[in-house]
Amino acid sequence: MTPGQRAEARIAELGISDPQDLDIEAISFDAGVQVEYENLIGCEATLVGFGGSAIATIKPSGGRGRERFSIAHELGHWEMHRGNSFQCRVDDPSNNLASDAKLEREADDFASHILMPSTLFTPVIKSFKLPSLKQVEEVADLFQTSMLATTIRLAKIDTLPVVMACYTGTKRRWYIAAPHIPKRWRLKWALDEDSFAYDLLSSGTPCHMPRKQSADAWFENDDAEEFEVLEQCYSPTDGQVLVILYLTDTEMFERGFDPSVGRRR
Repeated sequence: MTPGQRAEARIAELGISDPQDLDIEAISFDAGVQVEYENLIGCEATLVGFGGSAIATIKPSGGRGRERFSIAHELGHWEMHRGNSFQCRVDDPSNNLASDAKLEREADDFASHILMPSTLFTPVIKSFKLPSLKQVEEVADLFQTSMLATTIRLAKIDTLPVVMACYTGTKRRWYIAAPHIPKRWRLKWALDEDSFAYDLLSSGTPCHMPRKQSADAWFENDDAEEFEVLEQCYSPTDGQVLVILYLTDTEMFERGFDPSVGRRR
């Protein structure tokens, strides 16, 4: 089983059918993990286990979504990597997306599925055509998750033609594309000056609703100028911007292999 499948199986086993019943402390306790809160130094969460039980210690963050993700992350370690002790920086899942820490990414994947299981999350997302940031925030409130964790999950459920990217100091840190988007479309490494994300970083101009943008501002492909995408973005921290792109032109899915991608930086 993949980490996501293991998490979904746990939700099915518990018979949870409402987002309000996703009590992560109770789910963890049922799995043998007791949750405690303590002002940790140098990490956001620790997991120490012995036999069939463990203690997950969580650093209070002031953000319920972050705390819940930390608990779910440690539960993921317990379910998949039992026998190890962990000290984790899990308040920002984008740290693990930008790294090669396999066990940490697996724990993040488990956490996203246990907090936002497909059976509950996907129908909510499908109720919106192309979710705006405000609607994503409503979903985050419903599932008691952070905006970052919610938007990452949005990109991975493969129900929308969405690409999510993180840029720091105008340079790409990581990106996620819905699995059905052709791999021929490759994001640029640096923010284009014509993008709304560049405007947000340079002048603080927000873009909270999907707005039309030339695909050439985002993709390095030679034929990108023939298409338009919908762009929206927000800044979770100073100097960083998270971008959601919707590929709404069906012809972008019909174009064949592009030998030019991956050769420019």
